[in-house]
Amino acid sequence: MTKHGLSRRLTLTTAIALALVSSGTAHANDGPAPAAPAPPTSGGKHGKDIYASATYSHIKVRQVSGPTGGKRGALSSVDVNWKPPACWYEPVFTGQELKDFVDKNDGDGDVGIHESWYGKGLWTDHYQDGKPETNFDDEQSTAEGYKDYNIGKDGYFWRSVAPDESDPDSWDCGKIMFWQDANVVPKVAHAPTPEMLAEYAYNQVKVPDTEIELKPTTKSTVNLPTWAWLDKGTFREIKVRAELPRTNLYAVTTAKPVALHLDPGTEDATTYPASGDCTINDDGSIGAPYEKGDAGQTPSCGITYLHATNGTPYHLKASITWQVSWEGTGGAKGDLPDGTFDTTQDMDVQEIQAVNR
Repeated sequence: MTKHGLSRRLTLTTAIALALVSSGTAHANDGPAPAAPAPPTSGGKHGKDIYASATYSHIKVRQVSGPTGGKRGALSSVDVNWKPPACWYEPVFTGQELKDFVDKNDGDGDVGIHESWYGKGLWTDHYQDGKPETNFDDEQSTAEGYKDYNIGKDGYFWRSVAPDESDPDSWDCGKIMFWQDANVVPKVAHAPTPEMLAEYAYNQVKVPDTEIELKPTTKSTVNLPTWAWLDKGTFREIKVRAELPRTNLYAVTTAKPVALHLDPGTEDATTYPASGDCTINDDGSIGAPYEKGDAGQTPSCGITYLHATNGTPYHLKASITWQVSWEGTGGAKGDLPDGTFDTTQDMDVQEIQAVNR
């Protein structure tokens, strides 16, 4: 604790030595000093100002096309090594807004993802009176101070953001809050880009949880095909737009259904096609509905079970593959990993060899 009654929280024990070189006392999450105030809550919970937390992003996300009703869920990337961005920087305050924030909150808030300042003097020393500070990065670089919060200048203070501060990769954004002139994206690692916004929006895509149509509908019969299909329009392209206020950056992420994979829930079954991959037809449907007279035909998408369930149903899993692409500011565009979404249906299979369809 300094003579100003200030404290600083770092979220890693090994960070103590770094913070001790500046005008505060460092405390790790696993052993905060009793006199230090509690860390600010994230995302504006419990009435705290959302601007206090580096886990809150100002990125605006909205779905601009595709189904919105019913039960829906998030995509799972087919690339197990891919994940959305762990951290980035974005504009948070004008000079006047930062001053107002410090005055209102007495300086309690996050100056970066893994560093919080408690006590107004820490903020005024650096952002009002020009005192240099140390960036919480690999180089422990120096952050030059500011005069009177840069009030009167056209621009913003940018801060690191991490949706999940426990993600080890969130430590890659170690600069404390810094100034950038208006209409300019800072030239720093992990600055926002249209592609980054598209990746952020990937996790915001919600696809419909819809059971496939089956014939027979309630019970299949051993050695007789069960037809599976989805009518056109059941699955449609979904577009999600992400934009970052106070920049001209945006991206539209598009998820397009391209295939249905059937997993019968047992090895004692034959799928059609043999791979279990039913492609999307030109009209947007999958497979073909069963029609009278098709009893002797092989379905383009379906399953034949070879053994009865005997009271315990098989779990038929239907996985839709969604092809994901994006476009954004300045005509930038690209592809993201395909995503999948699974639904499961119970399948009872009876022994009788003839069924009245």
